[in-house]
Amino acid sequence: MLKPWKDKDVIKVITGVRRCGKSTLMELWKRYLQEQEGIDARHIIHINLELLENEPLLEYHALHNEILSRCADDAMHYVLIDEIQNVPDFQKAVDSLYVRPNIDLYITGSNANLLGGTLATLLSGRYTEISMLPLSFAEYLTTPTNTGMSQQRRWSNYIHDGSFPAVNELDGNDNLIHDYLDGVLNTILIKDVSQRINANASLLRTLVVYLYDNIGNLTTPRNIANTLTSMGTKVSTPTVSAYLEALESAFVLYSADRYDVKGKRILKREKKYYAVDMGLRRILCSNNVRDTGRILENIVYLELLRRDKEVFVGQGPTGEIDFVTNGPQGRRYWQVCESVNNPETLERELSSFSSIRDNYPKTLITLDDVRPTSHDGIQQVYALDWLAAGK
Repeated sequence: MLKPWKDKDVIKVITGVRRCGKSTLMELWKRYLQEQEGIDARHIIHINLELLENEPLLEYHALHNEILSRCADDAMHYVLIDEIQNVPDFQKAVDSLYVRPNIDLYITGSNANLLGGTLATLLSGRYTEISMLPLSFAEYLTTPTNTGMSQQRRWSNYIHDGSFPAVNELDGNDNLIHDYLDGVLNTILIKDVSQRINANASLLRTLVVYLYDNIGNLTTPRNIANTLTSMGTKVSTPTVSAYLEALESAFVLYSADRYDVKGKRILKREKKYYAVDMGLRRILCSNNVRDTGRILENIVYLELLRRDKEVFVGQGPTGEIDFVTNGPQGRRYWQVCESVNNPETLERELSSFSSIRDNYPKTLITLDDVRPTSHDGIQQVYALDWLAAGK
């Protein structure tokens, strides 16, 4: 992930939800630099701004001066800073460090807004964003605690416990997993959202519960506000819009715009929202794993984000296509369905592609454990095999 960017003249900005593994990536990168690249430890400066001992560095002058004081000589220094968003006006320190020829700079953050506003203006064209999510199914399969089980059993654990790396160390203990995930969510909602936009924490959690319970449904801020108000939680459309933006910035939610396949344009009015992790969804939504078809859709959406970066909901002339991507391999169309063993269901899912007149690949992903097959050029694949293959 980071190897291709080593010594390149850009700031490496690693973003993602809290506890998804950004700090672990920094530790692994530090070890790689020392053990594989032979970099002297004096030339690696790693500062985690979540640690109490680094609290004096939560001021951009102090952080800047600390790093410069640790630059031993004119050789290249690899500077790794975790959770940079904790430093007000951090972009001033980042800009000054970046222009120095003996610093290769890597920063992590748990808020997408660190790539907006002043930083984007100040560092336009001088950074690359590396987005992280919790473990993919392919990564989950390789963890030591998940070896020796059938693929189906590991899938059940994956959608029940979620994909945060630390969950794998809790030995499937439901009480520990619940407490851990609830703690992660509360930290995000309070530190990354509520404190930043002065939001009502109770309303914020209610909104997340509603959206997690309705993953994959087209909606608008107005519709959400009206629904919550009818359920007894009075809220305005502007407030919902502000909270949605903040939740997306904190990577609790991801959204997919609608894409007009025929007109080749993005339709801004309605969006679908997806959860960052199925474990979080379970503890928020009555502690049950249900709606397995929508859970599959959510997980496929996140996997397509990993592979193709941008994912849209397709709007064709005769109906909706679950996803449209425009990744490195070009445009692709995707349908997701729990099962198409019923011939009528199969016909319905295939018909979603029928109005698309171009020749871009079309794939139907299901939980039917069958070999890959073709329906007049439309590929049907088994979801667990497709997910396990990763990139």
